[in-house]
Amino acid sequence: MGDAAGLDVVRRRSGGGAVLIEPGGVAWIDVAIARADPLWDDDVGRAFHWLGDAWAAALVLLGVVGAEVHRGGLVRTALSDLVCFAGLGPGEVTVGGAKVVGMAQRRTREGALFQCAIPIEWNPDRLATLLGIEGLDAPVLSVVGRTPPELLAALVAQLPD
Repeated sequence: MGDAAGLDVVRRRSGGGAVLIEPGGVAWIDVAIARADPLWDDDVGRAFHWLGDAWAAALVLLGVVGAEVHRGGLVRTALSDLVCFAGLGPGEVTVGGAKVVGMAQRRTREGALFQCAIPIEWNPDRLATLLGIEGLDAPVLSVVGRTPPELLAALVAQLPD
């Protein structure tokens, strides 16, 4: 898939489905915490909640109304194992039922790395073509007009000291 399309294919050690990273398409922001951090939670699902709350507040700063943090278990669809934005995980953020922040987590003895993806321009047809699938109609909200530096600044403003 990747070579023929002129793309580099990289596997995330944090797991999850495919995310297409192209200029202007997705902002990718990593957040790391140490195990000793007060935000640490031994429960892998609950561990996302504080970051989802920060993202929801950051989106409000950017004028996005109605952001909600998913506090339930993993919501799977027929394509969620293949495409990140086709499912919904704990701590991920939706607006009107459409996913706007996807997250994955990698843990070690020392801490956790949270990988966050925010669609700036969601292009399901391109991703579906690259993956050789049809009917990728996952409800996704793009933050059109926002830049990765704006998203990062809004998130940082919401993180605890």
